[in-house]
Amino acid sequence: MSTAETARLLPWSTLDGNPCFLRGDGTGYLSRVADSIESVQLGMADELLGHAADMLADDRATPDQLRFALARMSESLRDVHRIAESRGARLPVLDEEYEDEDGDDSAVPSGEVPE
Repeated sequence: MSTAETARLLPWSTLDGNPCFLRGDGTGYLSRVADSIESVQLGMADELLGHAADMLADDRATPDQLRFALARMSESLRDVHRIAESRGARLPVLDEEYEDEDGDDSAVPSGEVPE
């Protein structure tokens, strides 16, 4: 596996809206704060999905209520997308020796991680 260090995309931005990044081994204070914030964001997204399902099933939901829910869903999806980008960028990359001639990693048995 490649051990190249990458910067972690943090779950917050600067006051100007620019992304914040952190370099390190992932065990420091800021990494733990970021992990905690991501956990809260994912939990809120899960709750919001349930709330949206309830609203869609309710024929009495008003357009304003649905618009409000959609705005919160958009914010939540943005957070979840950012978490996915951050975590995906930190996944280990397989070395080329494990790729077959088509460039995929099917040569590695399922469920095994090469050393």
